Amino acid sequence: MPDLEHLQEARARISGSLHRTPVASSRALSERVGRPVFLKCENLQRTGSFKVRGALNRILELDNMARGRGVATVSAGNHAQAVAWAAARAGISATVVMPANASPTKARASEEYGAEVILQGTIIGAFDLALEVAQDRGLTFLHAFDDPLIIAGQGTVALEVLEDVPDVATVVAPVGGGGLISGVALAMANLAPAARVFGVEPHGACAMRKSLDKGEAVHVESVDTIADGLGAPMAGELTFEVVRRHVEDVVLVSDDEISEAMAFILARTKLLVEPAGAAGVAALLAGRIPLADGPVVAVLSGGNVDLDRLPDLLGTAGG
Repeated sequence: MPDLEHLQEARARISGSLHRTPVASSRALSERVGRPVFLKCENLQRTGSFKVRGALNRILELDNMARGRGVATVSAGNHAQAVAWAAARAGISATVVMPANASPTKARASEEYGAEVILQGTIIGAFDLALEVAQDRGLTFLHAFDDPLIIAGQGTVALEVLEDVPDVATVVAPVGGGGLISGVALAMANLAPAARVFGVEPHGACAMRKSLDKGEAVHVESVDTIADGLGAPMAGELTFEVVRRHVEDVVLVSDDEISEAMAFILARTKLLVEPAGAAGVAALLAGRIPLADGPVVAVLSGGNVDLDRLPDLLGTAGG
């Protein structure tokens, strides 16, 4: 399990290549929630999401032999883009397997960053194929979340948050496989143990919530949500253990609530986020997070939206 030193090493390793994303305040959201609310804008990160932090940290730690062979991964989109960009940055080849219904914008961006993109079935089928491709070609498989170096890279989000909002009382982050919230929770546990960390999943993709209920990491048979970035079909063994130890709770939101949060963020802050990126704000607006006194930080995890889908994504928000 990564510790604080691993997170600090990750920051030193990747900071020269990535953005230090801003923390924005929102008076409208603060008034709705009843606490000062700040937004960590990972939608403005390179490749459009926090995922590049972990991907670059993982790739920069490959030995020369592994770099020469290249890497493979599976993703619904943001991790694919992150690996493609980070691999190009490091001068190595990357193969990414994506489900057939992956966002065309994310698939195209992954190709434009230089990766070979393979579209295959569902996310579960894509995961199996990515492992097969990695084995057949001798590539290093980069897990999207259940990897200590990935988690350490994602945890650099929280290191920046603590510099910008040192008195933060509550941190809210979306949960797919759990890489982001694990890194955030580890940073908070070490540097701000009084702060509480909450995760948010969609009802249609709640592997971590089901894992916590069962007491072990589980797979789900299918996912059904507009938040493709949160559609991991499983909780990681490592991420589950971090969440079990250090996260206060994982709450659920509906797709309609995510759409409403996207519209609220766009209207009130002029920031465009993808459905996954709006999940934390959705939970705050819906009153799902029991708030302590003090500032709240919600992580806007990504902003990669298919523009042709935007009217439909915002269509249930009631104008």
